Amino acid sequence: MKIQPLKGMRDLLPAEQALRDHIQGRILEVYRAAGFERISTPMLEDMENLDKSEGGENLNLIFKVLKRGDKLAAALDAGRYDQLADMGLRYDLTLPLSRYYAANRNVLPTPFKVIQTDRVFRAERPQKGRLREFVQCDIDILGDESPNAEVELIDVTARALLAIGFDGFTVNINDRRILRGMLESMGFAPDSLDSVCITFDKMDKVGPEGVRAELTEKQMPPAAVDALAAFLAEGEVTLEAVAARCADPAIADGLKYVLDTAGRMAAGKYKVAYCPSLVRGQGYYTGMVFEVVCPQFAGAVAGGGRYDNMVGKFLGQQVPAVGFSIGFERVCGILLEQGYRIPGAKPKLALLYPAGADFTAVLTQAEALRAGHAVTVLAQGKKLGKQLASLEAAGFAGAAFFGKEEIKWFAARS
Repeated sequence: MKIQPLKGMRDLLPAEQALRDHIQGRILEVYRAAGFERISTPMLEDMENLDKSEGGENLNLIFKVLKRGDKLAAALDAGRYDQLADMGLRYDLTLPLSRYYAANRNVLPTPFKVIQTDRVFRAERPQKGRLREFVQCDIDILGDESPNAEVELIDVTARALLAIGFDGFTVNINDRRILRGMLESMGFAPDSLDSVCITFDKMDKVGPEGVRAELTEKQMPPAAVDALAAFLAEGEVTLEAVAARCADPAIADGLKYVLDTAGRMAAGKYKVAYCPSLVRGQGYYTGMVFEVVCPQFAGAVAGGGRYDNMVGKFLGQQVPAVGFSIGFERVCGILLEQGYRIPGAKPKLALLYPAGADFTAVLTQAEALRAGHAVTVLAQGKKLGKQLASLEAAGFAGAAFFGKEEIKWFAARS
């Protein structure tokens, strides 16, 4: 029997779990105070739903579950290897939410402001920062087509990040329709825009010349590549310059509104900026997309966007929807590396009792101590010094003794 968890998955020690519980609790507190309500959905989804979810590269990372019994045997006998699985583990929380809303919309309010904090699964190649099982922390608004929904999600998510100790971050915002409109006007074919956007999204990493090289390697039209390269060579890419190259410059009005309104709500506590190369990887985004980045950390700590067509896949009619997800694993990892301590946490205390002690009296004394401490009752070991050292190493602030008022505080008392 193997004692290690599967690759890409992990066990959590008590100290890390306590931090995760605290962080999730603070985030939920902010979300609920803003009127969002929490729901839960199953971890397994129908394979047809997953296959049609436009999840971009995530569709190649689905953990599939084989059919059972006669159905599996029939598929094998027929050589239908593409039909061996009929369900899979969810790779994010957006598809399950869309299905949930379609099934329950008659009993849900409009707009529906919803929280999801749950586990998702991707068949990633395990490495630092990439797990096969991880937690997402989402808020979404369904049924509101106005840009106020984007502003509210940005405001609430930013306040949640501030509440758990993040500051100095930037909320980057773009609108896929504006970017696609500009690229189309430059000569890129409509069916190639997703591929072009994926390359353009790398501009902050590879620079304009890197974008040109990759588009050339993809055999995009030389004239279109030259037009984009010339545009990027002009210097800072402004929203006005991009919008001017769209067939309908008015598309940018909503983005301008969100940038202005969210910027005023930030009130200097964080930055809000237009990011012309921001695309986001999921194919289901239809309009505005956003990410939160911190200068001292690589990668985004939150991201999301508008996905107005997803619910319509179930209902046959469009339902406006937009969501923002905090990268819970990344956030917790950053705080752990910083030595984050849970503010206001009661110090841990062990109440040691000798053999033969009246256990009712032991528990009564422990309850009295819990007014200011988190108290664990433990039988006193034969080697008291070794036991106290173990308690100190485990993060206890001190030890109390049954029937005595004295408390032995450790040197590392928090």
